[in-house]
Amino acid sequence: MGIGKAIVSLQPQLTRMNPKLSLVTGIICIAFSPIFVKLVPLSALPAAFYRLLFALVFLAPYFFFKGSLRINSKSLFIAVIGGLVFGLDIAVWNISILKSTATISTLVANLAPVWVGLLSLVIYKKQPGLSFWLGTATAICGMVILVGIQKIWHLQLTQGVVYAIFSSVLYAIYILISKNVLASINTLTFMFYSMLAATILLGVFCWADHDVMWGFSTQTWLMLVALGLICQLLGWITINYAISHLDSTQVSIALLGQTVATALLAWWLLSEKVGLVELLGGVVVLVGIGVTFVKPRTVKL
Repeated sequence: MGIGKAIVSLQPQLTRMNPKLSLVTGIICIAFSPIFVKLVPLSALPAAFYRLLFALVFLAPYFFFKGSLRINSKSLFIAVIGGLVFGLDIAVWNISILKSTATISTLVANLAPVWVGLLSLVIYKKQPGLSFWLGTATAICGMVILVGIQKIWHLQLTQGVVYAIFSSVLYAIYILISKNVLASINTLTFMFYSMLAATILLGVFCWADHDVMWGFSTQTWLMLVALGLICQLLGWITINYAISHLDSTQVSIALLGQTVATALLAWWLLSEKVGLVELLGGVVVLVGIGVTFVKPRTVKL
């Protein structure tokens, strides 16, 4: 019950939070995801399933205290579709890692901002603007430096790469769907219904794949709880809040910062080596993100 009260007290604070600060908070939270996934001795799909299940369990007490899950049928439909897309995105991305490498899969999956810009132009007839494309190009160059030019040079269109490309498209679609529905409903209500749909979908995937779903150690369960509470619940509450207040193209670019944050966390927590070239790549990514948030000056005549 204490969790429900904590989330209830979080809601008014969330509404007063600066959207950019909320986005940074969310990026740091989801940056822990690869760390936990690497430490948890589970296959990809069960880890994704429990990430969403525990987030849903932690969120449910909020509605016990708040007492309302009312939502109009149109918003409910969009939230469910968004959840299915998000669940499929996580599943596809995890499969791409198994069929390729985490490095290449992450790089390819981070093409999402490009798809957000193109889909915004095609669907909403919205021109992202020069700063978006300049920031996107700069950030992707930084990603290439961060990952390593040699690895990119030898990139082949394997199954893993194809899955990662599909994941990047799904990620972009989720961002656009979220932006659309969050203009009309509460962030936490959207989270509840979308995560419920995603959890059911991933549960079906795990059942179809005959994955082992229980019998884990206490340490494994604790890491799965942390994955759900930090990476999914807190991470996506703050990101979805930012999506509802910021331009979707800006958010998609800013999410590239997850790779930089994860690299620093891996260096700190897993003692993974981070050299000068990787640091340079991270700086270039952050510069690209910053470019998209620079507003053009208006010249007074």
